[in-house]
Amino acid sequence: MSTPRPPAVGEPMARVEGRAKVTGTAPYAYEHPTAEPLYLHPVLSTVARGRVTAVHTADAELLKGVHAVLTSENAPRLADTQDAELAVLQSEEVSFRGQIVAAVAAQTPETAREAAALVRVDYEERFHDAVLRPDHQDLYTPDEADTGVPADTRQGDVDAALARAVVVVDQTYRTPREHNNPMEPHCTVAFWETLPDRLTLYDSTQGPHTVRAAMATVFGLPPENVHVVAPHVGGGFGAKGSAKAHNVLAGLAARALPGRTVKLALTRRQMFSLTGYRPPTVQRVRLGADSGGRLGALAHDVTELTSRTKEYAELSGLCSRMMYAAPARATSHRLTALDVPVPFWMRAPGEAPGMFALETAMDELAQACGIDPVELRVRNEPGTDPETGRPWSGRHLVECLREGAERFGWHGRDPSPGPHRDGQWLVGTGVASAVYPRLTNPGSVAEIEYADDGRYTVSIGAADIGTGAWTVLTQISAQALDCPVERVRLRIGDSDLPRATVAGGSSGTSSWGTAVHAAARAFREEHGEEPEPGARARAAAPENPDLERYAMYSFGAHFAEVRVHADTGEVRVPRMLGVYSVGRVINPRTARSQLVGGMVMGLSMALHEQGVVDPRFGHVVNGDLAGYHVAANADVGAVEAHWLEETDRHLNPMGAAGVGEIGIVGMPAAIANAAHHATGVRVRGLPLTPDRFLN
Repeated sequence: MSTPRPPAVGEPMARVEGRAKVTGTAPYAYEHPTAEPLYLHPVLSTVARGRVTAVHTADAELLKGVHAVLTSENAPRLADTQDAELAVLQSEEVSFRGQIVAAVAAQTPETAREAAALVRVDYEERFHDAVLRPDHQDLYTPDEADTGVPADTRQGDVDAALARAVVVVDQTYRTPREHNNPMEPHCTVAFWETLPDRLTLYDSTQGPHTVRAAMATVFGLPPENVHVVAPHVGGGFGAKGSAKAHNVLAGLAARALPGRTVKLALTRRQMFSLTGYRPPTVQRVRLGADSGGRLGALAHDVTELTSRTKEYAELSGLCSRMMYAAPARATSHRLTALDVPVPFWMRAPGEAPGMFALETAMDELAQACGIDPVELRVRNEPGTDPETGRPWSGRHLVECLREGAERFGWHGRDPSPGPHRDGQWLVGTGVASAVYPRLTNPGSVAEIEYADDGRYTVSIGAADIGTGAWTVLTQISAQALDCPVERVRLRIGDSDLPRATVAGGSSGTSSWGTAVHAAARAFREEHGEEPEPGARARAAAPENPDLERYAMYSFGAHFAEVRVHADTGEVRVPRMLGVYSVGRVINPRTARSQLVGGMVMGLSMALHEQGVVDPRFGHVVNGDLAGYHVAANADVGAVEAHWLEETDRHLNPMGAAGVGEIGIVGMPAAIANAAHHATGVRVRGLPLTPDRFLN
């Protein structure tokens, strides 16, 4: 009888943890069993800027079941407050509405919430500014030391090239404040041991080691004295990519209540001010082309907001530095620091809003030139990376566009902008390109141990946020060890395991899989083909010199059909199709899930998502899922995700790139372009609400 072989990398293996999740036995952060826990509920500021002058806690403290009310006066002191976002309850200053100014620990979550409502806070209120304006007097250039890349770039004389151009597009595009809203809210369970000082967190995070490092710093603990456990995470979209204020608050409460476990689950409304969001953008794009649509100039100038508490730069113009061939190009980024919560990563930060602007502008250029939008993009395909001059490790955008057009039925399309009627509906189709870097973050380590039952235990402190890491890493491990998947026992989601980089930037599979391959190679070199029980090896992902030799990006093409009701302006998207170049696909089942999910999130970005800020009070007025609509089943029609068969050997041993983010990039532009084709109305700001089409 032949030895059963594992599903090869590239086969649609079912999720390793699937049964546990659907039967409710996979523990998420808040569900970890604890004995007699206390429940924590924060009190948030009701002013956007000012100073707390008094916190009245007596009524809350009299409530039966309340164990403590923490304020800036009695909360334990932190060892490090340089990160102002994490300096929770360390001063009376208020920097944004929704900041933590107190917290209640009680025997039940209901009691904690009731007591928190009884806490009264007095403020010395100050003038605040919470709305982004492109002409803000305090605009500044973000520092390259903080962003890792220069904020401004210039190649050639853009103004001269625009003056020579036969066709010029010069328009401004806007995207609103958007919020991640994963299904599982931000939760953490904290316990503080006093001998020795050791903090344990069961946390909903994209990076156990990232949270451990931050908590060790703020509490002044050795990293090994902070233990973060996160085997299952119910989504994140970037918002759970670093430690946040609620982590520190739970740690403070656990330290103030020795011997008691403290559980904290943020409400949906609290997440709107405490867990990050995509900042609004104002983007001016200028394109200059000859009569054949070939670009001579491309300029992309971005204005965004950040928080006075802590700087964050979305860098939405980076995509324009490498996307299309143009001899003269320029990009710039300007920030204004406002009295708002701290923005942070949201799926494809930078590329998602940036490609909405660029790809809408490209559609406008195609119309002005009288050229098919697919053909226009093909004509501006660069042979090498326009920004660095490096060769591509694999650029197949043209193939994605051609195959997508064929699958979608693009050919024969009436190129004229609407109205195109089907009864009471105006119908149109649109296209946009997609791009996302093929990232591999350095620093991941994997360990492999052989047991007496003939199985290999592969350990790495990675996090699976629903993307399929449990399954994909099992497949990669089986391939690297040349054994059936049944003989692989994977351990992830724990900071006591070997260090792993954060699950972000579509880098997890590449970064962690490379470490697993390195550990498997080390294991074979040390123990041969027939290891003894107890044999063990550990290795870090090696440096890859090709990362500096090649331009590494994934590409894609999005196509959408849009129907706009002629009388009500209602916008529907019955059909979306994407074709992607993402290297080797490790698991088609989980990859398709990620790509389709990204496309649906792109639809949600296009039609619905907008955090509406009241400038008088500095808060999001629709800060819950009743007012902040995200795409649901009724909003989504047919969705198809396809990919090219390829392998990027310059990237990693698997030849695979991540697929978590490219699905969202470009889809809002494809939908907006389709809406213009249907109606003749060009909308340059998201979301595409019905009122925009009623005139």
